[in-house]
Amino acid sequence: MADEAKAKGNAAFSAGRFEEAAGHFSDAIALAPANHVLYSNRSAALASIHRYSDALADAEKTVELKPDWAKGYSRLGAAHLGLGDAASAAAAYEKGLALDPSNEGLKAGLADAKKAAAAPPRRAPSGGADAIGQMFQGPELWTKIASDPATRAYLDQPDFMQMLREVQRNPSSLNTYLSDPRMMQVLSLMLNIKIQTPQDSDFSQSSSPSQPPPQQQKQQPETKAREMEPEPQPEPMEVSDEEKERKERKAAALKEKEAGNASYKKKDFETAIQHYTKALELDDEDISYLTNRAAVYIEMGKYDECIEDCDKAVERGRELRADFKMVARALTRKGTALAKLAKNSKDYDIAIETFQKALTEHRNPDTLKRLNEAEKAKKDLEQQEYYDPKLADEEREKGNEMFKQQKYPEAIKHYNEAIRRNPKDARVYSNRAACYTKLGAMPEGLKDAEKCIELDPTFTKGYTRKGAVQFFMKEYEKAMETYQAGLKLDPNNQELLDGIRR
Repeated sequence: MADEAKAKGNAAFSAGRFEEAAGHFSDAIALAPANHVLYSNRSAALASIHRYSDALADAEKTVELKPDWAKGYSRLGAAHLGLGDAASAAAAYEKGLALDPSNEGLKAGLADAKKAAAAPPRRAPSGGADAIGQMFQGPELWTKIASDPATRAYLDQPDFMQMLREVQRNPSSLNTYLSDPRMMQVLSLMLNIKIQTPQDSDFSQSSSPSQPPPQQQKQQPETKAREMEPEPQPEPMEVSDEEKERKERKAAALKEKEAGNASYKKKDFETAIQHYTKALELDDEDISYLTNRAAVYIEMGKYDECIEDCDKAVERGRELRADFKMVARALTRKGTALAKLAKNSKDYDIAIETFQKALTEHRNPDTLKRLNEAEKAKKDLEQQEYYDPKLADEEREKGNEMFKQQKYPEAIKHYNEAIRRNPKDARVYSNRAACYTKLGAMPEGLKDAEKCIELDPTFTKGYTRKGAVQFFMKEYEKAMETYQAGLKLDPNNQELLDGIRR
């Protein structure tokens, strides 16, 4: 599964879809956290979208896991260089070259680092936007925004996320977005100060002259002193009866949800359904009540009801612009129900498609695991549906005819089809082993002979085939053991006795 996710990441990276590539590599890391190559690949993807701080963390992990791997230092140097630390970048490239002196990528990186170190420092603009913008580079940005109730909801707003990423890529672009109250709120959070926005100002309706009048200039010290005094707190806003009722209903809905969760844990599914249904009646703006009820329906085996709830959750989630993770959860549960309902290989197609849609909303290891399970179940059912012993016997007879005519490759094709139609027939493996032996493909012949014995340990022809292959591979002692094992089943078998004499 990790290799599969890695392959998807490599394909996305090659196509220039770096965000998607980083997501695939993250899935792979979740499955194989000790694989240094995965951190290296994700570092490259993150650096490609200018997330240099995250790229540096991955590069450091790469070097930690595999300190004798030159490419890790190449990633480390690129991340340092992206963050403007030319000296650290040069040191990283030099460490890499000590391990692989002929590496052209490391040589080019070192040259770039030295060039950057020799260049005069860039003069910061007078407004200081670059310096403040640098505060948006670290990983603590996301932690602070998520932990503050006033800013947490911004993470669900695509236009705001796009603004943040642009500031991360280009700190000097911060001034462009300062007119947005949300950006001012986040800036206030990062600086740990209160910044007065136009909405908060008493003078928002009047235009302020660029220079204060002389009377104001004389009184500036006194004005500054007043500004340092704590501002009076605004009076609490009056809340309408309708708004009060709405809040009360939401609070009551949350209590119903908690009661439903408790019942679900106790496996009291009927009661859980009642609580989630009541929560929906009180508040239809939270799709988690639908997804929770869908989970209960899965446990109860009511898959059609689960699918109906999940479809409602996705539709309502789109209307409300709900968290993409919640929409992904609804799609994953729908896919699970569809997989439970599948009766043939074709039925799995819609379940697989649903899991894939969930992954486009949010790449979750659990969803990826369920997708892989559905794909495997579909493949197994396809094999079962293809099973036909009568057709298998017909193909085996065709193969035997080709064998008699010494057309061994054609015989193998017929034996292959016979095995697909009936993979439990030991005779077909025995016959195909004979073909491989004639063609000199001894490893394949040995594998088929062993499969023949595994399927039917009493079938002496399997021992004859295996002993013959071992004889041609000059493994005479092993061939003796095989023939003797066959003679225990049939002491008078002439082929086995001739094999021992040989």
